[in-house]
Formats: sequence, structure tokens, C-alpha cells
Amino acid sequence: MAATATKKKEKDVTISDKLEMLLKLQQIDTEIDRIRTIRGELPLEVQDLEDEVLGLTTRIAKINDEINEIETDISDRKQGSKDSETAITKYKEQQNNVRNNREFESLAKEIEFQELEIKLNEKKAKESKFKIEGKKEILTEATDRLTMKQEDLDTKTSELDAIISETKIDEDRLLKASLDAKKNIENRLVSAYTRLRENAKNGLAVVQVVRGSCGGCFNKIPPQRQLDIVTKKKIIVCEYCGRILVPFEEA
Repeated sequence: MAATATKKKEKDVTISDKLEMLLKLQQIDTEIDRIRTIRGELPLEVQDLEDEVLGLTTRIAKINDEINEIETDISDRKQGSKDSETAITKYKEQQNNVRNNREFESLAKEIEFQELEIKLNEKKAKESKFKIEGKKEILTEATDRLTMKQEDLDTKTSELDAIISETKIDEDRLLKASLDAKKNIENRLVSAYTRLRENAKNGLAVVQVVRGSCGGCFNKIPPQRQLDIVTKKKIIVCEYCGRILVPFEEA
């Protein structure tokens, strides 16, 4: 019974009614578009800045980790050199108590090895210090850039929040009105309308005929077709851009 009633209700809606509802929906959605245009490129700019800030923060953390690793390596090498010095002292003491030349030479080789280890540690530590200096220069540049981008982000976010705050009530009201309007239009037409809006740069799916031309692409419409549009007995679309055409009405 409910399905039958719905079909009867849809049957009672004339083409003229459907065109008027589509035009009303277009007017509501156009106003939503206008509000969102006020925001301009701010949402995209804010998103780009957020991505850049996140990227810089990640990069800075990585550089700090690399510096910490290098500093740990330097510290380990210093400790290694101290251990080598302790070993050298021990081997030299043992040389005073050797029983033959073979033991003395063996200890001498150990001392020589430890001395080479100390020199290697010093060389590697020096190289690591140069690496740290380079990393710190990069870190300073990245930190300065992060500070600048964070300031830009804070400014843009504040601007966007202010605009959204000013327009939110109107936008929410219009979004609800758009949804309510779609409920009164058959799904087939809503789908066609939505598809046309998505494909149109200006979001216009339903346009009025102005001075004999399509209000969307501005191409001339043949006189007979104009008459069909005025009578509202069938849904006419522009043969050039595919938009739904309705007769011009004074605001």
C-alpha cells in the first residue's frame, strides 16, 4: 500500500513541478558554493602547511636521532681509548716481569695494537664531530623553516576558523535545506543533477535561459526548443553542455 501511494504521489508531480524543485535545489546549492568560495584556497593552504609542518617535524626528529647516534659513537670511542690506555699500562707492567724475549715481543705487539686502536678512535671521533657540525647546520635550517611554516599555519588556521565560524550557521542551514529538497525529487533526477554538478566547473546543473541562450555555456537555443522550455511540459537539456534548462524568471 505504501509503495502504491508513493508511486501515485510521484505520478501526481508534474514536469513543471519537477523543474521548479530542481531549480530551487540548484539555488540552494549555489548559495552553499558561494559560502565555500569565500574560504577560497585557505583549506588547501592549511592542509599543505600541515603536511609541511609534519614533514619538517619528522625530519628534525630524524636528524636529532642521527646526532645522538654519532655522539654515542664518539662517547664509545673515548671509552675505548681509555680502555686501550689501561691495557697499555698493564702490558708495560707485565713487560717488566717477562721471562724471555718471546713474551716481551708478544706484549709489545699488544701495546702496538692498543696504540693503533687509540689513533683509530681519535680519527673516527674527529670525523664524527665534523658530521655533527654538518647535521647541526641542517638542523638549524630545518628548525628555522619549521618555525616560519608553523607561524604561517597558525595565521592561516585562524583566518579559516574565523571564516568558518561566520558562515557555519548559514552553511548548516543550507545543507539541511539541500537534503530536504532532494527528498522531494525522484532519485533518477537527483542522480542526474549530482552528476551534472560534479562535471560543471561552476557547479551549475540547472540553468535559466537568458536572452535565448543557455545560462551555463551561453550557446544559442533554437526558437522551437525555447518554446518547449517555456511550456515546462518536458525536461530539456542543453545540446551543447547537457545542463537542465528552465525558463528565465525574475528574481
